[in-house]
Amino acid sequence: MSDEQTRVQEFFTARAADWDSRFPDDGPAYAAAVAELGLRAGDRVLDAGCGTGRALPPLRAAVGTSGMVLGADLTPAMLREAVRAGRDRDGHLLLTDVAALPLRSHSLDAVFGAGLISHLENPAENLRELARVVRPGGVLALFHPIGRAALAARHGRSITPDDLRAESNLRPLLAGSGWRLTSYVDEDARFLVLALRED
Repeated sequence: MSDEQTRVQEFFTARAADWDSRFPDDGPAYAAAVAELGLRAGDRVLDAGCGTGRALPPLRAAVGTSGMVLGADLTPAMLREAVRAGRDRDGHLLLTDVAALPLRSHSLDAVFGAGLISHLENPAENLRELARVVRPGGVLALFHPIGRAALAARHGRSITPDDLRAESNLRPLLAGSGWRLTSYVDEDARFLVLALRED
């Protein structure tokens, strides 16, 4: 494991047990973001960096029993909390890094990534890996239940021009990784970027 993977794993391991209780009101925001993916019954979707699996129930509801829901995370403690919360009933959990997914190319219809982009070691490469596993025309959603300014304030910081989630930085990053940005929303109550997998 790289130093960055170890850092991410240590960060989330220390917070896994109380993660859900720290953010108890995020459920509706997750459900609303999943709804914007436009999933249909039978679709195959990955929650990349799923953590405790908060997106898995709305993803399962969107694709129904005929669909496939996967949750991938690098941190065993987060996946244990997902199981403890019973969210493994809504999706199959994978202990893996999104940088090297054990999935066939073009095998998914969509990827959902909550809070993911800021934890990617090599964003361009990692977004290319997500593009690899999604069919052409499939969808990527990068989500956070609060906007960039609110998140920065929560951490006692200000937004800087080099913020990876700024539209001016994210649009070319996605374009160079096989995605076309189609929607960008950055409000106090949510951050949601939708992108289509290019042919």
